[in-house]
Amino acid sequence: MSTVTTSRYVTEYDAIAAKLPGQNLPWLQQLRKDALARFSANGFPSPREEEWRYTNVSAIEKKLFSPVLGFVSHPNLQTVDADWLKSQQLEDAWSVVLVNGHFSIDHSKLDGLPEDISIMSIADALVGAKNFSPLLETYLGRAVNIAEHSLIAFNTAWFTDGVFVYVPAKQVLAKPIQLLNIVTEADAMATTRNLVIVAENAEAQVIETFAGLNDAYLTATVTEVFVDQNAQLTLYKLQTESEKAYHFGGTYVKQAKDARFTHHNFAFGGLLARCDIHTELDQASECELNGLYLGVKRQHLDNHTRINHLKPHAISREMYKGVLDDRARGVFQGRVIVAEDAQKTDSLMNNRNLLLSNEAEADTKPQLEIYADDVKCGHGVTVGQLDEKSIFYLQSRCVDEETARNMLTFAFANEMVDKIKIKSLHDKVLEQVLARFPQEGVEKDWL
Repeated sequence: MSTVTTSRYVTEYDAIAAKLPGQNLPWLQQLRKDALARFSANGFPSPREEEWRYTNVSAIEKKLFSPVLGFVSHPNLQTVDADWLKSQQLEDAWSVVLVNGHFSIDHSKLDGLPEDISIMSIADALVGAKNFSPLLETYLGRAVNIAEHSLIAFNTAWFTDGVFVYVPAKQVLAKPIQLLNIVTEADAMATTRNLVIVAENAEAQVIETFAGLNDAYLTATVTEVFVDQNAQLTLYKLQTESEKAYHFGGTYVKQAKDARFTHHNFAFGGLLARCDIHTELDQASECELNGLYLGVKRQHLDNHTRINHLKPHAISREMYKGVLDDRARGVFQGRVIVAEDAQKTDSLMNNRNLLLSNEAEADTKPQLEIYADDVKCGHGVTVGQLDEKSIFYLQSRCVDEETARNMLTFAFANEMVDKIKIKSLHDKVLEQVLARFPQEGVEKDWL
């Protein structure tokens, strides 16, 4: 149902539409028009919808966030603190910086990037840079449809910029690519659309990081990913938004035959944050989804995954862990779908939640939909507090109770951190974990 705020967003759209990228492309204008109509009709997602039953985004409706416009090609970024920006950039990666929803070539670090690797503003790609516009017409909107839910439609209509990444066939990138999204203005709306294509037999690593100053703002980003035959992509996401911010991030993946896709999702920031990871597997493709969400105070962290097995002999593995303290709430909705033709599917999903407070809450909903008869699928879920026997064991080894609890909490979370193979990212994620929970008795070198 449309709301008053939804109507305000739709009314404001007419004032900004002419400044959005792709004005000369009829296909994109039609896509935006269809998305706007859908959002106008449905409004923001409601808890009445099954996919949103645990997450109420009505707080976003109470405030009108505004996109930062007027500098699509060369934004004025003097307000970005250089030292803070440097602290967010990873040393051993090519860094692409987006500020308030706009690509900034001046703050990006792409020295040494192979010439045949294309990384550019999606706004530039749409206007014909290197003749990529036809490629975007073919792929944009193909991994996810605006009918999925209204925040997809919202992003499609409002996106101001984003990043286009194309890795040609047989290329193996020596370093990862960091897509650094930062917000520097209060009440801003950073709405970005990314497209990542990894061609046949290529290999790449991409890191999405999200951060912002300590203000209320809205991040709404959609990343569409295509992994071609026998290609491999590892995608990391580190979300450390302001504790007053609202975040929606969706990653939608199509895997070709024998393609391999791995995703590591670390959700630490934001007052209310939702992350979607959806992937479709072709024959003999492989998918691994890992996640860690840490909630404190009154944070609400929602993780929604969907693995769609379409063809035979595909393999998927999923492990998500949550640690929740104070009055935080964590949500995990994992869904594995095995199509009728997807015989010999091998899939396993697990979700583990650790509650450090009696007022913390974890809602978990694993789902298996199996339409084939020759498969191996399973799932497991736990929600609980620290094991008193393990605490007692450490106390019997001369460890005080508080230190024992801290050690067990960090050990629980560190299993997911240890899966990171990029050192600078591993260290940054570890710092975030240490910053969010008591550290007494825990040495960083142990983890």
